[in-house]
Amino acid sequence: MKKTKTRINGNNMLLLITIVLFVVMYIGGCIVYADKGFARLQTFFNILINNAGLICIASGMTCVMLTGGIDISVGSLVAMDCMILAAGIEQWGWSSPALMLFILLVGVVFGFVQGFCIAYLDIQPFIVTMAGMFFARGMTAVISTQQISIVSDKLFTTLAGFQLKMPFGGTLNRKGIMQFPYLRVTVIVALVVVVLVFLMLRYTRFGRSIYAIGGNQQSATLMGLDVKKTKLKVYMLASFLTSIGGICYCLNTMAGTTQQALGLEMNAISSAVIGGTLLTGGVGNVFGSLVGVLINGTISTLVQTNGKLISSWSNIITAILLCFFIVLQSIFARIKDSKK
Repeated sequence: MKKTKTRINGNNMLLLITIVLFVVMYIGGCIVYADKGFARLQTFFNILINNAGLICIASGMTCVMLTGGIDISVGSLVAMDCMILAAGIEQWGWSSPALMLFILLVGVVFGFVQGFCIAYLDIQPFIVTMAGMFFARGMTAVISTQQISIVSDKLFTTLAGFQLKMPFGGTLNRKGIMQFPYLRVTVIVALVVVVLVFLMLRYTRFGRSIYAIGGNQQSATLMGLDVKKTKLKVYMLASFLTSIGGICYCLNTMAGTTQQALGLEMNAISSAVIGGTLLTGGVGNVFGSLVGVLINGTISTLVQTNGKLISSWSNIITAILLCFFIVLQSIFARIKDSKK
């Protein structure tokens, strides 16, 4: 009983606070902006659609942060993925399935290089991933400095425009036609990623090793865990998931540009932190990161729905929430240390 209580007060309390915050924030938006359509189910689905790529990226970021690391290259990698897709389809004549497989391979290789430098060469994750950030952003401009829109690949445009209609929650438009809410393929992919990462972290040896390394690396080594190999795999996984997120991101934007996904790495990190992942590692939950993404998406939607606030207010509110959760993390860490 005492052990269960400790878990609830420590590891899961941040997740509970995150969920409650999201529920209160969303219900508040439904009440305040009911006349502007915020309470419609499609509004919630739009938050998922607009942030499907970020959900995949935040899932990978959660795994990295659980080891006590960080990856600030994800935004640039997404921009490079989008540019490869756009240039490959419109200029190189590649098919979209071949390009998507190539992008996933690029993600694995990209993660391997970063993971090897961090795990085996013992270079700080921030320095390595900052170099990766500059490299990927530079390669994006090398491929093309112009914006390239994707219009010629039928499969890709069909995937981007596909709507999975729901049989409930319909509303009448101004013409009296019933319109049912819908999801896109990217949301399905993102939710599958979250479920698979959750199962991996909770039920596999690899997942337990990630938590063990983040909790105490020396203890993990004494337990016989291969810390270096695990870290390498984590960064490979994170970049692989980022490339999946890049494909989802491109399906939403249908274009590649050098200015794409700027600051996306900060959104991923803030979503993970707001979702209860400790910056020091060892504690976190990918479902918490999902809720963190939803909170960031809800903030942006509320600001847009208001119509009178500039978009910068969403960044300001996110910053306040981020500071709040960092303070909470510090408080829980001190409570945990005092009980030892």
